[in-house]
Amino acid sequence: MMRFPLRLTADLTMARLAQELRLSRGVRPVQFVDAAEILHPDSSHPVSHEKIRDIIGSRSPVIWIGGSEPLCHPGIAHLVRAITQSGHFVFLETAGTFLRRRIHEFQPVSRLFLTVRLESGAPRAASSGLRPGASELAVEGIRAARLSGFLICVHVHVTPETEMRDVADLFQLADSLDLDGCVISSVHGASNSAQKTAEARKRIGSIWWESFSRLVEPVLIREPRSQPPTGTSEVHLEHKARADEEGIKFA
Repeated sequence: MMRFPLRLTADLTMARLAQELRLSRGVRPVQFVDAAEILHPDSSHPVSHEKIRDIIGSRSPVIWIGGSEPLCHPGIAHLVRAITQSGHFVFLETAGTFLRRRIHEFQPVSRLFLTVRLESGAPRAASSGLRPGASELAVEGIRAARLSGFLICVHVHVTPETEMRDVADLFQLADSLDLDGCVISSVHGASNSAQKTAEARKRIGSIWWESFSRLVEPVLIREPRSQPPTGTSEVHLEHKARADEEGIKFA
């Protein structure tokens, strides 16, 4: 059963109370950060120190790092470490393509959730019969991260075309991988999938993760999903990563 961290529950409760009572202006439970706006793709360290200071000083208990694929940026581990050490919870969203290759750069701390994005209704992987939306590299990355002691969350996007059997398949996969959390949201601009999203959330099996999904969704919907660097698609990146992996195995 997925357990919601008690410390996170307390932090979110305090942030929402402050928001409702207007005790602190601009307090939001969740703050979205696009890694591409802070990290330079050719640098191993963050380059926007001003933005980093703003994030570290934020009153938001949760920092959600997403947008363009964060694991494409060399400095992402440095950024995540700085934010978690400042007392924030970090949800680092990734397609999972590069997770196994870069997992050694991160530290398995209680305030970090490696969040793997799964697309409901995606075609089945032709090679090993994986559930819809689950790529081989993503599943390999999840397993490697679990063995290394990381907390793993999945983020399931629900579209108007999503069928509940697709969602059921994804939950079956999540159970088999013994994941720690699940966030379900509608994709950006898919306003007519609200009913399906609500139905999918009921299948999480945790009122806390269901509530957190509702809390996170408005933040994620306002932030359009950026394309991977240099205009390449995630499918291309996955093929390239798979080729790199094979090269390492046979070197």
